[in-house]
Amino acid sequence: MSRIDVLAVASEIFPLVKTGGLADVAGALPKALAPLGVRVRTLVPGYASVMALLEETRTVRRLPDWFGGAARLIAAEAAGLDLFVLDAPHLYRREGGPYADSSGRDFADNPIRFGALARMAASLGQGLAPRYRPAIVHAHDWQTGLAPAYLSYDGGRRPAVVFTIHNLAFQGQFDPRLLESLGLPAESFTPDGVEYYGDIGFLKSGVRLADRITTVSPTYATEICTPQGGMGMDGLLRGRADRLIGILNAIDTDVWDPSTDPMIDAEYTAGQVERRAANKAALQNRMRLEADPEAPLFGVVSRLSWQKGLDLLLEALPALIAEGAQLALLGSGDAALEAGFQAAIRAHPGRIGCVFGYDEALAHQVQAGADAILVPSRFEPCGLTQLCALRYGAVPVVSRVGGLADTVIDAGPMALAAGAATGIQFAPVETAALEMALRRAASLYRKPATWRKLQRAGMAVDVSWTGPAQQYAELYAELIRERAG
Repeated sequence: MSRIDVLAVASEIFPLVKTGGLADVAGALPKALAPLGVRVRTLVPGYASVMALLEETRTVRRLPDWFGGAARLIAAEAAGLDLFVLDAPHLYRREGGPYADSSGRDFADNPIRFGALARMAASLGQGLAPRYRPAIVHAHDWQTGLAPAYLSYDGGRRPAVVFTIHNLAFQGQFDPRLLESLGLPAESFTPDGVEYYGDIGFLKSGVRLADRITTVSPTYATEICTPQGGMGMDGLLRGRADRLIGILNAIDTDVWDPSTDPMIDAEYTAGQVERRAANKAALQNRMRLEADPEAPLFGVVSRLSWQKGLDLLLEALPALIAEGAQLALLGSGDAALEAGFQAAIRAHPGRIGCVFGYDEALAHQVQAGADAILVPSRFEPCGLTQLCALRYGAVPVVSRVGGLADTVIDAGPMALAAGAATGIQFAPVETAALEMALRRAASLYRKPATWRKLQRAGMAVDVSWTGPAQQYAELYAELIRERAG
């Protein structure tokens, strides 16, 4: 099969800019697709952090007035990634993160900022760059959801469009009066177009107008078609179920490799899991926990939010402490949850340690040093934390939802006997069930031979992009055949 050219478009990409798993996927998938004959070039916003890391830049097109200011399209490379960068200082060069200012307030002009990105993706799909015309535009999450709309309403020849939902909870709904500013025609504002409950729906646009919709795990693809998991969009998703597929996320196993990881104290393999003890001691020291090698050490690397179930963990802390366990938490988010964990540190000094914020190196250290990783999410499209935990021999303790259900095999009697168990699942997603899961984990931890079997079984799981990349390549090829036929 001849090479397939894909234009990906994403609002963040690791290692240039990251707030969550979307960046990891956008950064890792192109590399995994390359050996399969798929060439991916990724369009990203020209945030200051991105511009600072670009290599071998070339201006493709100058844009005197692009959504309210001068801009240019740059072709560049960075960290082994083949990029287009929309360098629009009036939209992307500002204090704060990709979506919000330093105080956490969303930028008021986010619909314009990401409408501009989606418009550029559509223009590139239609041949804006000389000698470049992709067969596929692959748009990621609500920030790029208008790309299928621009391509649909522009008319003429266009590439096939894949739209990936990373988290249905973030839908990008904005004032309908912005339709003209976004350059969308009046006829697009209908239920069959971008209109969504009276607003302009960015994610809704992607779901309605893309040729294929993917999401990041098979179970999540099923959940979002139900009233309980569909967040108001289940009817539309059921109507497009023949165009919806769940392809499990993965991790970059070059970045996440305990045998070569420069960010951890002691490197190790599945045959050397005893070497994790040095990482546990280092993590206890970093988190100001008691130097207790026998205490089960639970780790958390997460946004502090209702979705992630961290309020349930706060309620379950007495059960964790009663088991003689410790907690090492890295994360930030909801102020009330941060305050709750700060109070827990004061109530249980040496047993609970927290770092509020995000630290990539510390995330690796938690995975390498914790005995178990907690992911008690109320819903979880895929989750990458548990995949890293499997890779690092930290036994995942997860709620039975979404991608967590797809990736962790519960340590029930039959799975343990067969050597297939890789972690602990719990349901329903309630405090009592989480408490029971913590007790189960602590009990298994006190059986060293059983715990080692869990660790080694988890480390044997293929969490790389090899399988998922093959599924994406097949999906792209199928769309090209449809267009040709």
